[in-house]
Amino acid sequence: MHPRFAPYLFSLFLSGFMSFIVSGIATVRAAGLVPHLPWVWLEAWLTSWAVACPVVFVVAPMVRRLVASMVRQETGR
Repeated sequence: MHPRFAPYLFSLFLSGFMSFIVSGIATVRAAGLVPHLPWVWLEAWLTSWAVACPVVFVVAPMVRRLVASMVRQETGR
């Protein structure tokens, strides 16, 4: 894969992992340890990922600029 796709791939993986973890915690807290928990979690995760992925695509460039404005730049010494 061409390196120009790296930011998109990063956003895809980041949103997938984060939504997986957060939806899992939220699902267990909301539903408890029910027998059909994996299916409930899967449904919650897919819905969360469908929202998280486009949000990360849009928000990541703004966050990069914010972080760059807060971090001291190296002078190259």
